[in-house]
Amino acid sequence: MYKPLLPFLCLFILYGNAQDFDFQIDHSSVIVNDLDTTADFYANILKLKEIPHPDKAPGFRWFLVQGNSQLHLIYKDTVVMKKHKSMHLCLSTPHLDSFIKHLESNKVAYEDWPGIKGAVTLRSDGVRQIYLRDPEGYWIEVNNAKHH
Repeated sequence: MYKPLLPFLCLFILYGNAQDFDFQIDHSSVIVNDLDTTADFYANILKLKEIPHPDKAPGFRWFLVQGNSQLHLIYKDTVVMKKHKSMHLCLSTPHLDSFIKHLESNKVAYEDWPGIKGAVTLRSDGVRQIYLRDPEGYWIEVNNAKHH
């Protein structure tokens, strides 16, 4: 047996498959410098439903993605985040073409993975995907992957 793999194999045998824990994504958070403009983008362009922060604390805007999954926007005026396309939020919809028309009617730019404006990437598994940026410069992938 290849020796560097032995520790990982032992961990897998001891702890089993990660699915044993039945994880679901609860929420993802992003730091923003312009809370209202960015929140408007998520509400009006991505059409996510805003939900109240449990403490009604200032500097937070929360959105429901699907089921119980949430996106939390957190205002910080002193934090600068590096943004790269490889680090992105990914949303999936069976209505990708309608969403693209919605983006175009709102003059929101999108591109494929290589960066060609207005283009759609076709992955080797048949999934179509586009990338766009929110007002803070964070990347968002929207694709048509099917989920069970």
